[in-house]
Amino acid sequence: MGSDWPERLVVDSHQLTVLRAVLAAVAPQEGCALLLGHPAGAGPGAPAVASLRLIWPCLNVWPQSEQRCERFAIDPREQLMAQKWGRQRGWQVLGTAHSHPSSAAIPSPTDCAWAFAPALMLILGASGELRAWWIADLPGDSSSLPAARELALVLPAVRPSAGGEDLGE
Repeated sequence: MGSDWPERLVVDSHQLTVLRAVLAAVAPQEGCALLLGHPAGAGPGAPAVASLRLIWPCLNVWPQSEQRCERFAIDPREQLMAQKWGRQRGWQVLGTAHSHPSSAAIPSPTDCAWAFAPALMLILGASGELRAWWIADLPGDSSSLPAARELALVLPAVRPSAGGEDLGE
């Protein structure tokens, strides 16, 4: 994935529903998942839009179970399986999603420090808000934490089925 910062993340409402359920299911611990899809286009004139195709639920394997309310870790074997599975479909692991059961949906300094920049990060906050972030290293400053920039979540329009079926409304 290039270091260009995408401006938007395209994600459908079904994926958001799945993501919210996966992250909330383990509360009060932090839930976590991998995000697979297509990165933003690289090069001049390419759209700065990433596309989320699949939520890959993961188990929080942070070594100290009593700290899982404020920390998460994804098993590296899980990430390798997701990468292999996604590659077979032409997708990439774009980043991670996790919950903040007791704080806002803003990346903490720890979140930024542990991210493998550049990467996408979705966070479900304590109040239920879901926010997308792009985590990237700042050019020319290898001594600082990666920077986080919020992305707009874009839900594609739902198109009526070609058959025009009656849903009993």
